[in-house]
Amino acid sequence: MEIWDLSLAVFLLFNIVVGLARTLHGPTAVDCMLAAQLLGTVGVALLLVLASGLNTVAFYDGALVLALLAAVTTVAFTKRLWSFPAREGNP
Repeated sequence: MEIWDLSLAVFLLFNIVVGLARTLHGPTAVDCMLAAQLLGTVGVALLLVLASGLNTVAFYDGALVLALLAAVTTVAFTKRLWSFPAREGNP
């Protein structure tokens, strides 16, 4: 693992710590969800950096799974939080 990969991984870990703090102390549910989305994105980036630096294929698979879970979580949160008004004629 080169120094560039290591420094980028440390920076991404710092972003995860900041995102966790925002998730735990966010003033609204939307802020917490955006911070959780940030954690998913940074987690994917960290796994990709580790996969590249350590030449491990399994980290690529983990990054793909984490990206899919982050997207599904955001959609589920959005459907739960916002309700759409009913159309006329439909209950």
